[in-house]
Formats: sequence, C-alpha cells, structure tokens
Amino acid sequence: MNISFRNWMKETQADVEVALNQYLPSTQTVPENLHEAMAYAVLDGGKRVRPLLVFAAGKLFDAPQELLSRAACAVEMIHAYSLVHDDMPCMDDDALRRGKPTVHKQYNEATALLVGDALQAQAFIVLSNAKASADRILPMLQLLAQASGSIGMCGGQAIDLASVGQALTLSELEQMHRLKTGALLRASVLLGAMGGKLLSPDEIQALDSYSSAIGLAFQVVDDVLDATADSATLGKTAGKDAADNKPTYVSLLGLDASRQLAAQLCSDAHQALSQFGESAQHLHDLADLIVQRKA
Repeated sequence: MNISFRNWMKETQADVEVALNQYLPSTQTVPENLHEAMAYAVLDGGKRVRPLLVFAAGKLFDAPQELLSRAACAVEMIHAYSLVHDDMPCMDDDALRRGKPTVHKQYNEATALLVGDALQAQAFIVLSNAKASADRILPMLQLLAQASGSIGMCGGQAIDLASVGQALTLSELEQMHRLKTGALLRASVLLGAMGGKLLSPDEIQALDSYSSAIGLAFQVVDDVLDATADSATLGKTAGKDAADNKPTYVSLLGLDASRQLAAQLCSDAHQALSQFGESAQHLHDLADLIVQRKA
C-alpha cells in the first residue's frame, strides 16, 4: 500500500466518521436510547470500504464533496443496519462485531431491530437532502434502494439463510454473494460515479465489471479469513461459518483454490479499469486492499 493511498484512506475514513456523527440523530434527542444505539452501531468501527469506494469513484468523475459525503454515509448506514440485523438470534446469532458486543447484546433484541429499521430510513434521509438536483438524486436513491432490497442485499441474506446445510454449486454460491455482498459494493462505486456525471454505457459496463470482481473477491477473502484468522483479529466470531454448516468458497473449493480465486478476481478488477488510466488509481488500490486485508 503506497503512502499517498494510505494517507488518502486515513483522511477519508476520518472525514466519514465526522460526517456520520453529523448525519445521525443527536443522542440528546428523544428517544435517546435508540439514538445512542444507532451511534453505537455505526461509529468507531469498521474499515469503511463502501464509503472509500464512493469517494474513489467520485474522484474519478469529479463529483462534489458534499454529495459524495452524503452518499458515502448513506451506504455505510445501510451496511451497518444489515450487520445489526445479521447478528441477531433470528439470523446468525453472533455476540461480537467490530471488536465489541453486537447491538442486541449491548442493548436488547427489540432495540437492535429498531436500530436497523431506523438506520435504513436515515440513509435515505441523508442522501435525499443532498444539495443536488432531483434528476441527479433520484437515480441514486433508486440505486441504493434496489441494492438494499429483495433483489440485492436482503435477497442474498434470504438465500444465505435458506442454504444452511445445503450443498450449493459454485454458480449458486456466486449468485448468493453477488446479492448479499456484491450489490451494496456495486452501489457504492456507482453512487460515487453518478455523483459526478451522466455515465456512458461503456463506463457503466467497466464499473460493473470492476464491482462484480471486487464484490466476489470480498466474500472469498471473508471466507478464507473466517477459516484461518482468530476472533481478536477479525473483530467478530471466527470459524462461525463452519460451525453453522454454511456453504462457503472454502468449503466448496478449499483454502488454496479460494486464495487463487481471490487473486484472479483482483486481476479482473484491475483489467476492468483499464480505460480510465491513472485517474482510477484509488479504485485499483481498493481492489488490492480488499484482497490483501487480514481482517
């Protein structure tokens, strides 16, 4: 990771943390306990990969900073809400997330349910209040909604829950993760790009190919880390996929083949950006970050 990218990443992560705190409801506002739990779920944790993708793609197309900030925070709120619900007993029943107790453990299940619901709504409040024209904002809102819903993230989670103990084919596993993980990563890239200009079909295709590659790579690496890293490193319960008898790339392909697949997907992501030249360097760097991460 080169110094300029590392510095940009740290500065962007810090800016996102400030913006998230600004865009969340005040913990002094009624109902204080819910607003406190929302802040607990969102702040002080996570790599902010999705906001980083928003800003990297936005930089490529000269999108205004305020719009990127709102899009980045909106997509991170959607991601955070999904984690809160994913950790609940009715889903994956986990006790640890981002190195601290999950929301339903820190508060209670009812509060965790409401935190997820409220964060989803807050994401659209944040993005819809951007200082941009309606014809710019509406497609962005539609994209975020689609990526979050039944043909996106929620649909992928439904397939995941229905697949416990099942023997999926590679194509079935890919379909699940293109929805569960890939849809929101794709939305992050496109939200940033759409903030800057009307995209050409070739540009959309290139960004789609890039997003598809990093979306699958993210999940492949997640599966490898779940099988090889410890809970302290991951900030969440390690080995849970195997314990819950979930289909993963590691269970289907094995560790070595999974690592090779992640490397190939990273190469595919780089190739997809070839038409953008050096302007897309941060997107290149983020692809490497996703594949080379240790947690």
